[in-house]
Amino acid sequence: MSEAIQKKEIKCLSIEELKADLKEMREKPFRAGQIFKWLHEAVESFDEMTNLSKELRAKLSERYELTVPICVRKQVSQVDGTRKYLWQMRGGDCVESVLMRYEHGNTVCVSTQVGCRMGCKFCASGLFGLKRHLSAGEILDEVLFIQKESGEPVSNIVLMGTGEPLDNYENVLKFLHLVSCPGGIQIGQRHISLSTSGLADKIELLANEKLQITLSISLHAPDDESRSSIMPVDKRYPVARLMQACAYYFDTTGRRISYEYMMARGKTDRPWQAEKLASLLRGRPAHVNLIPLNPVKESPLQPSSRDTVRKFQQILERHGVTATVRRKLGPDIDAACGQLRRRTLEEGEIIQ
Repeated sequence: MSEAIQKKEIKCLSIEELKADLKEMREKPFRAGQIFKWLHEAVESFDEMTNLSKELRAKLSERYELTVPICVRKQVSQVDGTRKYLWQMRGGDCVESVLMRYEHGNTVCVSTQVGCRMGCKFCASGLFGLKRHLSAGEILDEVLFIQKESGEPVSNIVLMGTGEPLDNYENVLKFLHLVSCPGGIQIGQRHISLSTSGLADKIELLANEKLQITLSISLHAPDDESRSSIMPVDKRYPVARLMQACAYYFDTTGRRISYEYMMARGKTDRPWQAEKLASLLRGRPAHVNLIPLNPVKESPLQPSSRDTVRKFQQILERHGVTATVRRKLGPDIDAACGQLRRRTLEEGEIIQ
């Protein structure tokens, strides 16, 4: 094969796509299942696929790119065992992932982009802007190599790391199918949550796929004036338009939506905002996840007090809206989204 011909990323291929390629290579279609299984065991070389002939392994090496992320930095919380990874992907780009331990199993939080263009004022992920989308295979790598490095099985996935998943729609959709596909790591869609800042048109597009994932909306304020001051996306998709898309999503999928609400002192945590949020969600099958703000040094926003969070929660519950307060994991490490990558870039350890 000529070097001018760009190799395919093999981890981006479904079993059916592998079968089609193998047919073209005059290989038996059952090999596709074997290759797919090896890929989901996080092999780092085609030579590790020992039940394939040397000839076939050579063909695969010539035709495909096998992505292998490098762990540049790892932090382990001494408080709760949360692990944060900084991975160097192909081309030298770095992204973060987090392994969180819960009673019901291990959850991995994955990034979907290198950087982010949403510009939310409370998040470190977008401080350097968007560099590129991650491929479906690269997102999958975050799960596979955390499982390999930790030696622990992953049972749940949240797409809540760096990047806006619906801004990388096609690759994220492919990842969701790959990670839940029989023959691979096979994490059921009901064990996957996708968080979006509110790209209404993409929410409606996702609804039409009728997946079984949990959709989480990063709402963070119940009115346009408050929300647009911290989330520029609100100027394109105001709260009313976003809620219209959420209604369509529930009507189409039957899946309850989770609303993430960041508690920032004097900005999003006032009693009238709790009343407004309750009014906005009244009659909707919804759950509100109140999130104590993780401060970012470049942002003036500060976390609400525990008492303020508790009172906000009580107002919601008084109006019949289910609300819980997210437990803060990894308090002794750079657990907030984008912080480890930002600090590493600032220290000059990784130059992008």
